[in-house]
Amino acid sequence: MGAGHSGLHNDLSSPSSSCFGDRNLLKPGLGDLPEACVAMIIENLDPIEICRFSKLNRAFHGASWADLVWESKLPPNYRVLLEKILGGFPENLQKRDIYACLCRVNSFDEGTKKVWMDKRSGGVCLSISAKGLSITGIDDRRYWSHIPTDESRFACIAYLQQIWWFEVDGEIDFPFPVGTYSIFFRLQLGKSGKWFGRRVCNTEQVNGWDIKPVRFQLWTEDGQHSSSQCMLTERGKWIHYHAGDFVVRESKRSSTKIKFSMTQIDCTHTKGGLSLDSVVVYPSSFKDRVKRF
Repeated sequence: MGAGHSGLHNDLSSPSSSCFGDRNLLKPGLGDLPEACVAMIIENLDPIEICRFSKLNRAFHGASWADLVWESKLPPNYRVLLEKILGGFPENLQKRDIYACLCRVNSFDEGTKKVWMDKRSGGVCLSISAKGLSITGIDDRRYWSHIPTDESRFACIAYLQQIWWFEVDGEIDFPFPVGTYSIFFRLQLGKSGKWFGRRVCNTEQVNGWDIKPVRFQLWTEDGQHSSSQCMLTERGKWIHYHAGDFVVRESKRSSTKIKFSMTQIDCTHTKGGLSLDSVVVYPSSFKDRVKRF
């Protein structure tokens, strides 16, 4: 038994049996596969696995750059996406470079919007800052203020002191790939800060949100509509409140126009102490991945 294990160990450690490029006509390894064959194999892997396998040997490294491998990982409308994000399509880029570019968090519309592609699934995600939304009373410092923070992708949030009429509206015209998407408002009851280096959340000004519910709505250009309402009760945590879903179908139009809102316009009482970070649009399959902060 010991001799058998010893012989197996010698075979695997012998240079003649290596699969990392040492050529042996009697015992060919993975390094002997043509790059074209390797490309056809790794095309079926997800992007993260492709990058891991590229470290195996030269054949896998070369195949990991093949356009045919990355073509299937890109959204069908990737050219339109890049033109929207970058203001033009960069020429002479390989498909892997295009994929890497889309996976970065790219800002556009004067930094009020950020878009990125999920590395594993290829799903497109979009975030709109508070400054990219239409907020009733936002220019009156008696009601609202912009507060710098490291808890936002945009390094700044809108904070509501007190108001009677609460209304936040937004609109986006964007070339989402075909699929089903969900819209969330990222909100917090309370104002975050630091105390001796530790995160604290001041909730003294929070009031009025447990009296009447907030209404969320969305509309699409092709007639889709969603409406829901809920009470805001949990304090001190960033929460993604689901505003609704919409479906992007094959269309002659290259982009999809969506309008959305969040309102609490019952003027029998004031509302205050709310932090508004952003509105995010995720593929609906990501619902379970949306976390509380």
